[in-house]
Amino acid sequence: MTAKEQILELKSRMAESIIGQEDVITKIIIGLLTDGNVLLEGLPGLAKTRAVKSLAKNLDCNLSRIQFTPDLLPSDITGTEIYQPQDKEKFIFQPGPIFSNLILADEINRAPAKVQAALLEAMEERQVSVAGTTHKMDPLFMVLATQNPIEQEGTYPLPEAQLDRFIMKVLISYPSNEDEIKIMRLVRSESNTKPAASKPIPQKSIFDARKEINNVQVKEPAEKYIADLIGATRYPESFGKDLKRWVNYGASPRGTINIDKCSRAVAWLDGRDYVTPDDIRFIVHDVLRHRLILSYEANAEGKSADVVIDELLKVVAVA
Repeated sequence: MTAKEQILELKSRMAESIIGQEDVITKIIIGLLTDGNVLLEGLPGLAKTRAVKSLAKNLDCNLSRIQFTPDLLPSDITGTEIYQPQDKEKFIFQPGPIFSNLILADEINRAPAKVQAALLEAMEERQVSVAGTTHKMDPLFMVLATQNPIEQEGTYPLPEAQLDRFIMKVLISYPSNEDEIKIMRLVRSESNTKPAASKPIPQKSIFDARKEINNVQVKEPAEKYIADLIGATRYPESFGKDLKRWVNYGASPRGTINIDKCSRAVAWLDGRDYVTPDDIRFIVHDVLRHRLILSYEANAEGKSADVVIDELLKVVAVA
């Protein structure tokens, strides 16, 4: 099988156990293909954890689940130096759960700032520093963090600097009534019969796919469209009174880079070697919604980041 066929097989297997969340599955796959980290936000019970476990089950990789709590310490994640009196070295490094391929950071906003900072280094630098020594992560490394948008008691909201490290913030919504019935039937069947295990997709297919995605072309009109969208978040006064009132601060160059990466992955999944405006529009909400800092007026009027991005797409012309 080619890398493309294996990735589509991975996507298909995940869709069998995650009903009614096709876009979420696609965007998790895009995050994996772009070597990024993904923040999943949704109410309890909407299959955030199940989606991550399904990815790990069908991919030849290791999964670490870290349940974030207010009393968590950085060493609980990164690992620590352990004293060994019988050993000449005296201290040996005991790796923490961060040393895995996929990291499920469950309820990440319940962790205090020091723990979030420790995770930040692993996400950005692909390494952790313990007792003055740097330890590298595996070549395949991805953080999939979850958070609940309504339960804010006892939480530590992620600072903008850390939010910016996530390539996408994916929102998970309720399934339709038809999908709800399929979910009931799926869980019922899983309780009655144990599904046959399939051979996991090898990690090599991910690395091969990334090489192919690097060859997807982004021509000058598509580049200009991306730059214009980002520019509109920084200078909203040039694009209408509403945007000027709603946006305080726009996206950083990391937003530009990540739209470029994700749109190329979308094009590759669709079997094209070039990016179209539709590819950009498919992922622009997920890439930008956590990078915009809205004004007091926007919050007072109940305008979400998605509403602001909808307006951006209306006023920014395709090159």
